[in-house]
Amino acid sequence: MTASPEPIVLLLGEVLHAQNEWKTLSSLAELRQIKTGDREQFLSDCKSGAHDGILAISRTYDSVELTGRFDRELIDLLPQSLKFISHNGAGYDQIDAEACANRGISVSNTPGAVDASTANTAIYLLLGALRRVHIPATALREGKWRGSMPLGHDPEGKTLGILGMGGIGSAFALRAAPFDFNIQYHNRNPVIHPSSNPVNAKYVSFDELLRTSDVISIHLPLTDATRGLIGREQFDMMKDGVVIVNTARGKIIDEGALVEALEQGKVFAAGLDVYEREPEIHPGLIKNDNAVLMPHIGTATVETQRKMEILVIDNVRSVLENGCLLTPVVETRRSKL
Repeated sequence: MTASPEPIVLLLGEVLHAQNEWKTLSSLAELRQIKTGDREQFLSDCKSGAHDGILAISRTYDSVELTGRFDRELIDLLPQSLKFISHNGAGYDQIDAEACANRGISVSNTPGAVDASTANTAIYLLLGALRRVHIPATALREGKWRGSMPLGHDPEGKTLGILGMGGIGSAFALRAAPFDFNIQYHNRNPVIHPSSNPVNAKYVSFDELLRTSDVISIHLPLTDATRGLIGREQFDMMKDGVVIVNTARGKIIDEGALVEALEQGKVFAAGLDVYEREPEIHPGLIKNDNAVLMPHIGTATVETQRKMEILVIDNVRSVLENGCLLTPVVETRRSKL
């Protein structure tokens, strides 16, 4: 193909809430877009050289339907010209960041933009699980008023354990504090800056958090270390009647073990927005009235989607103007071009 006189940026998917901001990049680069296709087609195009010359890829979360996961197979076929991937999402498990680093490709995500919306969702699920709200809500829609509604629990005085005190975890802690929880947390390391622990939550070990929390809310990234972190052994360590909330990634919890714990009463209730094999959900969760379930909509607000898209665009703009990403993920942080 004839070399382009200006940088090329490839958009995978569609910008829905920040179209004007996206269009302004046309003064800095040639903008290309893929809106249809599948993984086989994308890999074929990479092999044929159709994407040669591309400097940066801007990818939406839903574009995984067009390309599949950015795994080592796909990354090895990306053009040598590609140096940057701007990903729309705080979690970036759709991308093999280590493989990108080995290829000299920097990856960015959208930290901060998702914090409030995801934390709000976690609060909704926490309160819903404490009240086992699915039971009376279902009875109401069936014309049975409250039905056989069991009593729930109040949050006051309960110990809330937060797994992962990053941006979302700290935003969640700030929202949970007015409910008079005793808040504790576990990270790989204690957070140092006060803004990262706005409620002065107590740092405890992983095992202590499991043993002593009445409610456990998960706010961890999905990594090799966190995949399957909560399984049968961990549920056995928890208090009887614990409440589980997960708005992070489904694969952090062994769903089969969670279903068993719910059925046995070890877990009083669960509030989930993410699942181990999305969009498939364990049938034991579907049929369990003590599970409050949402279909991964933690960031599904107009305001948050726009914030995320603008940050993705700002990362691309920074590449074109300064040769670096604004919010590179830790695995691929490197110097400018």
